[in-house]
Amino acid sequence: MKLGILLSGRGSNFEAIARNVLAGKLNAEIGFVFSNKPNAPGLALARQLGFRAESLEMTGLDRAAYDAKVAEMLLNHGVELVCLAGYMRILSGSFVSKFPSRILNIHPSLLPAFPGLDAQYQALAHGVKVTGCTVHFVDDGLDSGPILLQSPVKVFDHDTVETLSDRILKEEHRIYSEAIAWVSRGNYQIVGRRVIRT
Repeated sequence: MKLGILLSGRGSNFEAIARNVLAGKLNAEIGFVFSNKPNAPGLALARQLGFRAESLEMTGLDRAAYDAKVAEMLLNHGVELVCLAGYMRILSGSFVSKFPSRILNIHPSLLPAFPGLDAQYQALAHGVKVTGCTVHFVDDGLDSGPILLQSPVKVFDHDTVETLSDRILKEEHRIYSEAIAWVSRGNYQIVGRRVIRT
């Protein structure tokens, strides 16, 4: 399966996926890497690793027009599965409709708890004892699509946002590739909000 990776920052989840692909641990191909930030470290890393990588400034474009251009790039590179890896933009409904049940996102909480930004801060502020990360399909809502995989992470009394984020990130790196492998095999079905292995 040919992957398109969308990122906005350092791209640590992209790097984890790429390392698994390059090591033959993930039966997929990275066909294209895109960033809305031309200076994103993850974009430079993608080029260093030999992947096709581009960016696009939003200046002069509304959200729908911008997303249409990004979707066109992905389709022109034969992308079958879009993987959001720290992509800090909410995708338009028109973009999502071009890749039905073919966009994955990873989020640093056990959804539906703590959607949106600063999920680790939200977890600490609410005093939860367990949080984690979630890989889910992307729909028109905010972190609201059907859930594929989750991994719990304990919250300790001495945790800061940084220490908790570090532990969650290790689990993100592990389960994102697992979720991609699951989708690429196609042995699942989506029933309502549930993703069921078949």
